[in-house]
Amino acid sequence: MMNPRNNQESTLDRDEQRALRFAIQQAVLGSEGLEEELEKSPEAYLHLVARADLAVGETASLLHDAVNQARRVGHSWQTIGQELGVSRQAAQQRFGPADSDLPESGTRRILQGATAFNEMAMLESEGQAGNHLVSFGPLYLEVEASRERWEHLRVTALVLGPLRQHLEKAGWQYVGSWFPFRYFKRATGVPVSE
Repeated sequence: MMNPRNNQESTLDRDEQRALRFAIQQAVLGSEGLEEELEKSPEAYLHLVARADLAVGETASLLHDAVNQARRVGHSWQTIGQELGVSRQAAQQRFGPADSDLPESGTRRILQGATAFNEMAMLESEGQAGNHLVSFGPLYLEVEASRERWEHLRVTALVLGPLRQHLEKAGWQYVGSWFPFRYFKRATGVPVSE
């Protein structure tokens, strides 16, 4: 299906595009009666502008995370560029990490080649060796050594509040998020030597 935004092939068909556009519009209008207020109040249009601005920022962040996740599972810059209707170089320049974004090595170790499909197995192995997740990015995990074993957890959650509180009560520490995943870790209390 052609992507109407840029006349390129898209993995979304027209029905998916239409449904997503409608869902975004509904999210911006909200369920707080903004649609009715727009018929009565000029101030409601400022509220609409603020909501649309927030939606643009959030969708830009989601796009960046989605591109990074596509890279993590092995898609090339060429393929991503085709999906976005831009060149390989343009996609890489827009979404690729700058040298300043890469973590510095030191007391921590960088594990390269991490993807959405293998990162949890990598973290399981690292946790048993006493290493815990401190940072992550496209195709890498950053771990730090300790004297005890660690567990790692990855959840898919759009609304994290109550789930995060529940996990933290169970001893899990929040590491960070990368749409659509949230990462947690907790020390097991078992020394590495055992």
